[in-house]
Amino acid sequence: MMSVKDESTRRFGKRQELLAENFLYRKGFKLIQRNYLCRLGEIDLIMIDKHRQLVFVEVRYRSQALFGSALDSITREKQRKIRTCATHFLMTHKKFNQLACRFDVIAISPSSKTTSPIIKWIKNAFF
Repeated sequence: MMSVKDESTRRFGKRQELLAENFLYRKGFKLIQRNYLCRLGEIDLIMIDKHRQLVFVEVRYRSQALFGSALDSITREKQRKIRTCATHFLMTHKKFNQLACRFDVIAISPSSKTTSPIIKWIKNAFF
């Protein structure tokens, strides 16, 4: 059974993913799938950009940079899991095999000046 805190954290995470999705949508991206899950891991967003490139997006939120930035939190192990999961996606969704792929990160943090969060988009964040 999930605790109230876990449920609240999960809802907060989903809101951050939706924020990232809407940010990329305004940049001309089209959503292919949210929260692609396989036994190898999960990819937050899979989208196609306006140049017909398949983009696997990791969304990260940090309330403060005390323990590193959102980007710093994506370890080599996390990158490996995302790459492996992306390979699984491509193997099971053959219609996307002909597209070039990349891995982006959307890093979200609160702003001290406004109520709108700061969104940093890192293209080709890792290979």
